[in-house]
Amino acid sequence: MSVEGRPLDDAEWVLRAQEGDVGAYEELVTRYGAIAQRVAYLITGSAAEAEDATQQAFVKAYYALGRFRREAPFRPWLLRIVANEAKNRIRSQGRQANVAVRLQEDRPRSDAAPSPEVAALSHERSSSLMKALNTLGETDRTVIFLRYFLDLSEVEMTVTLDCRPGTVKSRLSRALGRLRGALGPEGETLLEMEAQDG
Repeated sequence: MSVEGRPLDDAEWVLRAQEGDVGAYEELVTRYGAIAQRVAYLITGSAAEAEDATQQAFVKAYYALGRFRREAPFRPWLLRIVANEAKNRIRSQGRQANVAVRLQEDRPRSDAAPSPEVAALSHERSSSLMKALNTLGETDRTVIFLRYFLDLSEVEMTVTLDCRPGTVKSRLSRALGRLRGALGPEGETLLEMEAQDG
């Protein structure tokens, strides 16, 4: 659907959904289903739990549409609901999530196939980074993944994490410091190489 040949933006889809248009909400689900699933997976560490959390979050978001402020951005509002649902699932199961995200899936490399040496080095760096990330607490992992793996802006992160901009910056700074510590002496170099490759 479009108006005068232009695609509808989130605000227009949300307005239609708030007015009872189920198809409009389905469009929002389609638009944000993949990123919602990834956020849930980053928190739960389980594909099955992430799928359940995402579905439940979309149901909760649908029933909360009446309380959504139309001038607010929809994506971070939705992702906050997804993150909360995923966290609630972890807490209810009394277990810690072990994030097993592969950098190659989240941060696509160039189309050219790397040499075996480059591929081995890249895999080793990615493996070291993931091991270090898995040693961090849930809050640290979440803030790093939202910013660097899902490319959320700091503004979107404030809504998703339900905190102030200064809190996002300080959490991110502390999380990166802990990540550097977990990586050891080569940590700074590794993070720089990953940033260049990404």
